[in-house]
Amino acid sequence: MPDHDRIYAEEAPSYHEMISKQPPLADIIRSIRPFAGLDIVDMGAGTGRLSVDLAPEARSLVALDASEAMLIENAQRLAATSARNWRTVVADHRKLPLPDDSADLIVSGWSVCYLTSSNLPEWESNLAQVLAEMHRVLRPGGTIILFETMGTGLETPNPPEFLLPYYEALTAKYDFSHKWIRTDYCFDNAEQAERLSRFFFGDELADRVAREQLSELPECAGVWWLTI
Repeated sequence: MPDHDRIYAEEAPSYHEMISKQPPLADIIRSIRPFAGLDIVDMGAGTGRLSVDLAPEARSLVALDASEAMLIENAQRLAATSARNWRTVVADHRKLPLPDDSADLIVSGWSVCYLTSSNLPEWESNLAQVLAEMHRVLRPGGTIILFETMGTGLETPNPPEFLLPYYEALTAKYDFSHKWIRTDYCFDNAEQAERLSRFFFGDELADRVAREQLSELPECAGVWWLTI
């Protein structure tokens, strides 16, 4: 399996090339919490998958990520929009560099999972810390929206086993609502599909893409949300 920490630190442009082949998610977010005029925090903002769509309508947007390289890519893309209401900050999800009661909406895409894999002995403590920080930063009536993987290369959800306890905790312990959506990759051609799937997902999936000459790769994602 590719080293995602290294990818996030050293290969942000290639990562963005890959995720740019997925559908935008602004309408999904809007259906849960209309975000025009809100103060928004994008945790694990990466190269701007969510930030770039949300900032033009937001009152303000703070993009947080543990990787400075990813935020540099994000800032370049945000600078190309009409929005001037944003900033990027390197941060750990467990200690947000933000004041109490300073946001109306927190979004996080494919990010909290890196702290909450059941392979980590401290995953439950990590999740509690992350959610406590989200609650601290949100104003009363604020909303949390999380996106996480439910399986790449699959047409129906089959999430990795090491994330199942985290997903169960969100609904059973922390009272999040949940649904799943498709976030399929639509690559330009089969060659690009193989290159980018191998880059991020590894040889097993990439070999299937090459064998079947796929240019469209199905993916399922989970969406969890909670208004405090």
